[in-house]
Amino acid sequence: MNIAIFGGTFNPIHIGHAILANYIIENTGIDSVWLMVARQNPLKEGYDKSYDIHRLRMTEMVSSRLHGVITSGFEFSLPYPSYTINTLDALAAKFPEHHFNIVIGADNWEAFDKWKDCERIIHDYGVMVYPRRGYEINIPQEYAGRVVAIDAPMIEVSSTFIRESIACGKDMTFFLPHDVYHYIKRNDLYKNENEEKNSK
Repeated sequence: MNIAIFGGTFNPIHIGHAILANYIIENTGIDSVWLMVARQNPLKEGYDKSYDIHRLRMTEMVSSRLHGVITSGFEFSLPYPSYTINTLDALAAKFPEHHFNIVIGADNWEAFDKWKDCERIIHDYGVMVYPRRGYEINIPQEYAGRVVAIDAPMIEVSSTFIRESIACGKDMTFFLPHDVYHYIKRNDLYKNENEEKNSK
């Protein structure tokens, strides 16, 4: 199978993430999209391990409603930090029957030459680049077929904005999938976001 790895902290997963995963599975030659929930720095101030479970559960709420999309906590089994190339190599070793690509935004593509083993990511795996406002997607001819621009809708929503808005008591009804928003409210997530920010 041809697998697209769409990684992120998904803290929380929002409609922009869901729309992109939905677009990829319905409009490209990808067989499956794996929403790869990234490990957060366990040494970072304010790190709360319980949020790892919350992030996985919220992401599963999205993947369970999209055919061909699954949630993966694979990176949690790898040493921290896990560079993208390490994750891809570990996936290829465990699932040799699959071919893996990564999905990144145009902003990350612009700085991709700074990624660890970026050339090997391109040649051994492959890169799918989705548009971001303010960034052009320029793909050198030598990467043709290995790096592909996808014409997905641009949904400029950020998880940081959502967390801070929830902390301020704002209504985020149309920024999040309904069940994800209900989960956040039921578990009182992100209520202390502004307190933590102002204490630093």
